[in-house]
Amino acid sequence: MLVCLTSPGGGESGCCRLAGYHPDGRVRPRRYPTDLTDAQWAVLDPLLPDPAWAAGLGGRPEKHCRRRVVDAILYVLDNGIKWRALPADFPPWQTVYSLFRRWEQADASERILDTLRDRVRLKTGREAAPSAAVIDSSSVKGAPTVGGPTRGYDAGKKVSGRKRHIAVDTMGLLICVLVTAANVQDRDGARPLLELLADASARLKLVWADGGYAGKLIDWARQATGLVVSVVKRTEQHKFVVLPRRWVVERTLAWIARHRRCAKDYETLPACHEAWVRWSQIRLLLRRLE
Repeated sequence: MLVCLTSPGGGESGCCRLAGYHPDGRVRPRRYPTDLTDAQWAVLDPLLPDPAWAAGLGGRPEKHCRRRVVDAILYVLDNGIKWRALPADFPPWQTVYSLFRRWEQADASERILDTLRDRVRLKTGREAAPSAAVIDSSSVKGAPTVGGPTRGYDAGKKVSGRKRHIAVDTMGLLICVLVTAANVQDRDGARPLLELLADASARLKLVWADGGYAGKLIDWARQATGLVVSVVKRTEQHKFVVLPRRWVVERTLAWIARHRRCAKDYETLPACHEAWVRWSQIRLLLRRLE
């Protein structure tokens, strides 16, 4: 059982407590822009997986407050630092990294993202499950930590690294993300992305995309996933024009790139970059629910 305690006065960060767990008594002030507010933590705390010991599966109680751990994850996300460069007022980087990986192995970020997106949609008067989506991709430079088997060269963008394929709803809220080598064509990357999209919502029927997704993909999507892919074509060449529907997903790609850990791919595994993309959107959704 998770209980969030807020420190007196409201000016400092509260710390989560688990049944049978006695915290060290120290309270860490909220000092970084990425630190969660009390309202944000109240939303996020119940969505995090319970540790094994709390479920009676063995192990010892966690030593560090989970709120501090999440603050550290968001600090790495926004500032793009190495894990080992975490400021000393956060829990040890080994602890933060371990929980980050453990939560990803439990698909926590996917469930949190889905839950928060549904709440934001309901808050704006929409149905929780989207009926339409928009897909697009962007290539990002890969750091030396990006290995050769998952690295490629996008000749069109002149980028060596990886490509992230995303699907968003009509509000620009992330539904799913897939990271591939940068040399994977949009149509090829769209197939597994559309399969993820079809599994994410039974209500979803229509998907908007740009001209790079035209061709055999449209027939394949209808037969394999039941989704109708509608191509929004560019109206004018060599001139900036805000295109219907497409601008929504392009704005989301810009939101993701504003987080320094996502501005470049530093991850050895594509799944780790996908996790950071989801955390960038979790942070955005928490702000909207505040």
